[in-house]
Amino acid sequence: MTVLKEYTYSKRFPNLPLIAAAFADQHPDLIPLAFGLPAKESFNLSLMMESSIEAIQKGGVKPLEYGGGTGPMVVAEWIKQRSLLRSVRAETKEILVTAGSSQAIDIATRTLTDPGDHVWVEGPSFFGAIRQFLLAETKLTSFPVDEDGLRVDLVEQKLQEVRGNGGTMPKMLYVMPNHHNPTGVSLSIERRKKLAELAYEYNFYILEDDAYVELSFTGEYVPSIYSFGPERVVYLSTFSKIVAPGIRMGWAVASEPLINKMRMLKSDGSTSVYVQEIVSQFLTTIDFDQHVEFLNSIYRSRMEAMVVAIEEAFDEDVSYIVPEGGFFLWLTFPGGTDTSQFMQQSLQKGVSYLDGAHFYLNADEKNHIRLGFTYCNEEEIKRGIERLAESYHEYKQKTFVLEGVKK
Repeated sequence: MTVLKEYTYSKRFPNLPLIAAAFADQHPDLIPLAFGLPAKESFNLSLMMESSIEAIQKGGVKPLEYGGGTGPMVVAEWIKQRSLLRSVRAETKEILVTAGSSQAIDIATRTLTDPGDHVWVEGPSFFGAIRQFLLAETKLTSFPVDEDGLRVDLVEQKLQEVRGNGGTMPKMLYVMPNHHNPTGVSLSIERRKKLAELAYEYNFYILEDDAYVELSFTGEYVPSIYSFGPERVVYLSTFSKIVAPGIRMGWAVASEPLINKMRMLKSDGSTSVYVQEIVSQFLTTIDFDQHVEFLNSIYRSRMEAMVVAIEEAFDEDVSYIVPEGGFFLWLTFPGGTDTSQFMQQSLQKGVSYLDGAHFYLNADEKNHIRLGFTYCNEEEIKRGIERLAESYHEYKQKTFVLEGVKK
């Protein structure tokens, strides 16, 4: 009889809980406000099918070979031209197409840091990036976010302190400048400039994750951090929010020496040249500005529906900043509230969300909820917020009673 012995896995896996609420399916009528997914209506199925056929009809066998056809060059050129809207001026040789922006975060992190190096992040921050940094065995420090984005003044203060004490400087700082995940806020232009100045002065890199830049409900675009410091910024973005997440395609822009090093660490070689061929057909056929306008019209309407529903269901019990783009609304409850405590009750009622503790390094703040407004329609959002409010008020009443008993 074969005896299965205990096996020791790599020690690099961080001790973090799985985020299960986003995938919960405990109710036949579950309204998934935990999802950070595009609307189903945002997928242009007919054009995607045409693009898939064209990829083979025009390219023949080339897109199926290792090197691919012309698609990768077309995609890189499209990225180059589109990036000019963010004042990102780069040559195609300074662009690396990746398997989603998550791969770009991974490769940039492994290129710029060694185990034990310090990485500074926003608090709260995108939990996927936090996991990448922990897997790279870096040491993390977080800085708060307000209505104008990352508190760059506190970053500067800490840099001065570390320099004065002869401490260890950060190798990299991760920031989401537009329609931040999870808070929805955007970094002011003054802070962008200052952050770039600090990167030069203190010699660290900024990892600028601009996943939601196209989803601006105002139609206004602020210059990227990269535009103020191209030699010390890696600019990232993705097709996941504007074409489809299933194509798994994002990109990184950086100086040629750095991009070349990142290419060396991209162990899968080229990002699917066949998919790039399809995407190239899609991008050269669609009126992209009109497409983005369509996306923003859907998401603006759903965001507004969520705000109205919150106002009706919660009164003055919660606070939030109305997002001007992106996917998410960050709901803040009174201090002392632990939003994880009514998650199960919410799931039973038929609504999911992500509690805010997941977005902090040490679950520093527990009185927040991230709500996604893009995936569900207006009616579903209304019902979802009503169910969430019911769960919260039941939790609040129960907590009040228990505190009364303790007294």
